[in-house]
Amino acid sequence: MFPARQLVGGLMRIFHTSSKRLLSNKSAGVSVCFKTSEGDYEVPGNIGDSLLDVVINNDVPLDGFGACEGTLACCTCHVILKKSHFDRLAKPEDEELDMLDLAPDLDDLSRLGCQVILSKEDKPRLTVTVPSTVRDARTL
Repeated sequence: MFPARQLVGGLMRIFHTSSKRLLSNKSAGVSVCFKTSEGDYEVPGNIGDSLLDVVINNDVPLDGFGACEGTLACCTCHVILKKSHFDRLAKPEDEELDMLDLAPDLDDLSRLGCQVILSKEDKPRLTVTVPSTVRDARTL
């Protein structure tokens, strides 16, 4: 908490601010397993978070993952989903498909992690594969 002082109408008011989030519309409860060529990383995720959010929030060591920070300007968050999960998702938009066209190791079940949002249907556990080759489409 950070105390602050404000002079209002000749009176000194003291108030406190906090960086702690008091309310959240996201609920926890999805365990996400990222399968990589270097091993598996299992971390918690919140419903409403993208897979990119999960990687960032948990400091998952995936080199270069999400280089464009979810702006659909690269394909570094390319993941391969299980068919049951892939089929539950809305079809990808043209912008995502354009970036996926540039992704190495493209698969019929490929999506960009920044566009895959966790839902209650993903409980209790979701497994995704992260291809071993990463290419930043912004450098092509």
